[in-house]
Amino acid sequence: MERQTLGPHNAIWDDGEWISWKSINSHLERLELEARFPNADVNLVPVFEELLDVARHYHITTGKHLNIYGDIGELYGAITYGIKLHKDRAMGSDGRLLNDFVEVKTITPFKKTKSVTVRLDRHFNQLLVVKIDETFEVSGKLIRRSKLPKVEGNVLRIDWADLKQIK
Repeated sequence: MERQTLGPHNAIWDDGEWISWKSINSHLERLELEARFPNADVNLVPVFEELLDVARHYHITTGKHLNIYGDIGELYGAITYGIKLHKDRAMGSDGRLLNDFVEVKTITPFKKTKSVTVRLDRHFNQLLVVKIDETFEVSGKLIRRSKLPKVEGNVLRIDWADLKQIK
């Protein structure tokens, strides 16, 4: 691969050296991501966007869905809320947010009912429900466990509409 010479056609002269526009633009893009996602490891943002794009394109092409929506939901939590995700297959919760353990549940675009089932015998202090709709728009609601409706048994089934009413 041939290295391109920097000059006035592709760079700016600053403090005695040429700085490429590509370098400047990538720095500005990173600053924009940091402003847009202040809690995120901004290196995860392109991964999240690419996975969502792959899921969308696969569905458009095949009419089927990939089994990656749970990962997309977890990445959404990491980017939007700053959740530090556990290693794969960790028991009890999906990540930490400060001193709280967080369980992430994802409503997929093909799911007929917009609800999630949560096992209450898991170790978590907060629940993040992520909804990926039919147009692949992503939204989420983070709720403290103490605010969840009380149920008998260890399983809670809760609708997206009901989550919106929890403060």
